[in-house]
Amino acid sequence: MKLTVEGLSKKFDNKVVLDNASYVFEKGKIYVLLGRNGAGKTTMFNCLTGIFKSDSGKVIMEPDGEDPRPAVYGDIGFVFAEPHLPEFMTGEEFIKFFISINKDKMHGDVNIDDSFALIDFTMDDRVKLIKEYSYGMKNKLQILAFLILRPPVILLDEPLSSFDVVAALQIKNLIKSLKQEHIIVFSTHILQLAQDLCDEIIILHKGELSTLDSAKMHEKDFENSIMEILSEEKSDD
Repeated sequence: MKLTVEGLSKKFDNKVVLDNASYVFEKGKIYVLLGRNGAGKTTMFNCLTGIFKSDSGKVIMEPDGEDPRPAVYGDIGFVFAEPHLPEFMTGEEFIKFFISINKDKMHGDVNIDDSFALIDFTMDDRVKLIKEYSYGMKNKLQILAFLILRPPVILLDEPLSSFDVVAALQIKNLIKSLKQEHIIVFSTHILQLAQDLCDEIIILHKGELSTLDSAKMHEKDFENSIMEILSEEKSDD
């Protein structure tokens, strides 16, 4: 399975955010998207999912054993940095509702108890109103929804920023467990997380995508390599 981003461009008024950005993502790999604040990481995710309409470019999905085609709703799941959840529901009510409206996209039955065990929710947690959850608990619940749905491509915007050490390790292990059957792309400002989790590092800088040699990820000057790229001025060539 592949996801091909081809010549993706997006601007807001006169500000160019994505400038002919292109990349090929493959199943079985975890990619990290690095960039400075305001570089356009979330905008890129929004364009990939169709939340934002890009000005130009293509997003092509190539499922295993099938011909390439334009990506459609259901191919790509996006876990937002800021949770978007119905706070008048309990966690359990939300997950049951989420399952009911997405049955046609699921493979097999979902066990509610096993699902909540994945994110270490107690029965008390499950029956609380979402508005009473901590920020980290809301993010866990949001991630659980996508673990249940299992879209082929999973985009995670700053996935571990709200978790304590134990919860962050749990989510890291969950992300790793999904790797073989999915394309996973996450954005982060935490370079250590990039080193721990990802197979390839993608740099979004001046609207363009480039890759860092994966061999450099574990070298002592890794941070300097990233800083050097993100400090470069865009060429006019």
